Amino acid sequence: MNTNFNIKEEQTWRNYVMRAVLVILSIALIVWAMPHDNRSYFHIEKGKPWKYADFTAPFDFPVYKSDEAIRAEKDSLMKSYEPYYQYDQDKETQMVNKFKKDYAEGIPGLGEEYLKIITNRLHSLYQQGIMSPTEYTELRVDTARMIRVVSGKQANSISIMEVYSAKTAYEQLFRDEMLALQRPILQKCNLNDYITPNLIYDKERSETSINDLMSSIALASGVVQKGQKIVGRGEIVTDKTYRTMESFMKENERLHQDDTQNQFALLGQILYVSILIFAFTFFLSLYRNDYLTKSRKIMMIYALITLFAIMTALFMRNTFIHVYILPYAMVPIFVRVFMDSRTAFMAHITMILICGVMLVHSFEFVVVEAIGGLVAITSLRELSQRSQLFKTAIFITIAMIAVNLAFDWMRTDSLSKIDYSTYNYLIVNGIALLFAYPLLFLIEKAFGFTSDITLIELSNTNNQLLRQMSEIAPGTFNHSIQVANLAGEIANKIGAEAQLVRTGALYHDIGKLTNPIYFTENQSGINPHEMLTDIESAQMIISHVTEGQKMADKYNLPKEIRDFISTHHGQGKAKFFYIKYHKEHPDEPVDDLLFTYPGPNPFTREQAILMMADTVEAASRSLQEYTEQNIRDLVNRLIDTQVSEGYFRECPITFRDIQYAKTVLIEKLKTIYHTRISYPSEK
Repeated sequence: MNTNFNIKEEQTWRNYVMRAVLVILSIALIVWAMPHDNRSYFHIEKGKPWKYADFTAPFDFPVYKSDEAIRAEKDSLMKSYEPYYQYDQDKETQMVNKFKKDYAEGIPGLGEEYLKIITNRLHSLYQQGIMSPTEYTELRVDTARMIRVVSGKQANSISIMEVYSAKTAYEQLFRDEMLALQRPILQKCNLNDYITPNLIYDKERSETSINDLMSSIALASGVVQKGQKIVGRGEIVTDKTYRTMESFMKENERLHQDDTQNQFALLGQILYVSILIFAFTFFLSLYRNDYLTKSRKIMMIYALITLFAIMTALFMRNTFIHVYILPYAMVPIFVRVFMDSRTAFMAHITMILICGVMLVHSFEFVVVEAIGGLVAITSLRELSQRSQLFKTAIFITIAMIAVNLAFDWMRTDSLSKIDYSTYNYLIVNGIALLFAYPLLFLIEKAFGFTSDITLIELSNTNNQLLRQMSEIAPGTFNHSIQVANLAGEIANKIGAEAQLVRTGALYHDIGKLTNPIYFTENQSGINPHEMLTDIESAQMIISHVTEGQKMADKYNLPKEIRDFISTHHGQGKAKFFYIKYHKEHPDEPVDDLLFTYPGPNPFTREQAILMMADTVEAASRSLQEYTEQNIRDLVNRLIDTQVSEGYFRECPITFRDIQYAKTVLIEKLKTIYHTRISYPSEK
């Protein structure tokens, strides 16, 4: 007993540690994703109405010019910009000396005077200036372009038309009348080899000049004073308003780059998110403590809250995507389907309050999304058909549009000032909600849940395992269907999960498929137990529970269904053979374990319902006479015995539920075994 206590205490501590880690991890991820710079993220569109509240300047800030205006000023200044070029005097000396050296003996076919003429022409070209072909081509586009030529300590401005490139300098040589006449001979001399640029681009001086010009451009065109109204709700965003708001956001970002302010913003976010997450956890510990012991359920809730908070933060950083596109109502839908309405509502409120603090229009967002979540919870009590999600998505979209329209009407004096683009986002939100159906399957697999849709699919009698049962063990199949009907009626009466208990009832005896002939409902005159001892017969009967577990694993049945297989007899005994063995061996000690089912006893209301329905339905077949009193006595005796033997001690079923179960079973068995009137025969 002390060992069991220690194990239980260890499990409790493990649960506490797991909850603490989950809460801290959720807070850390949410705060990490949130913007920490206190910036205001606005979605501004020129020519569209301002959809936020009236905005006044919280501090003085300059109105920066638009990029286009600054670019135009830069282009204008660049037209007057004169790049700097260094005049290289050594180039002329090198090239002229090279020419004289190469033709020291004269030019073949020409007189000595041509050496002097070409030397003079080269001197004239180099004095004028020669640039590289690429730079010359770029600058020559504007014929009025000026450049600054630095020679020694002087810098003179000259027109680009006054200098040459290597190509134009070569052509200029032959504009001389005497050289032009001898061009065929001179072309063989490759005079272009003696023409090279002597105007070298001065990068350092040119960049300094450009920077001086650019620094003279005023980036701001005015100043907005603190408290000055910039734009009112519903007003059309003009070009001036747009530039003013962009200037505010730019200045706000610059001001909040201070580390101290960022630290305070971070501390505030940690405190805010922690309060909400701890408040939600406190709610679960008070009203849904059973969820806290089931790690997969709280993991799903915190994962959904964290995921949507992170997506909201990402959407806020991208001002071109509106957060209303995010289908926040998916969270209450998922929590409602797998848990309950109250938890779904609290999870939804916690999530939207966390997401709302990141938004500029947080009040409207919280109200619109809260109404959407309420509609989702109330319109989706149970999910058994695909059409229900479609209807729910429509209801949510209509409700959110109506609430947003109410805000627009309250804050505008003209319908033309309403920003109708928001309604497009809400419609997209409704369409996105339709993806909740395939996502349900992913959540089921990721967290190990079983939805009503899965249960309905498993309840289909064309299912491979049920069809196999109807063929191999038809008596067991009919018994399972009767038990499912009885258990479903009881569940409806006491408010339990009817679909779950119906599905569990259909599969609770699948272990009998291994040896169907050993069970009374499948026998037709031959009883194989006559050839077995009482212990062997008891073991054969008990084995249908363990065989059922193996078959459930083979066909990958959900854990909830496997639990019905193991608990529908609890830790009871195969009483027929147990009593028979006692009578035949009165003086011998009996090992009760040989006649006891492995269990465990039922630990949910649905499992208790199945045990009662299964026992009563099977025993009712042995009644000699189906009178109301016989049926009532049978039901009361069997269920009272189960209660007295403690089968329901570990499940949350009440005496009131048990009494309702008795009433339902009595009424249903009376209907099933109702004696028809005998028709007279014709003489």
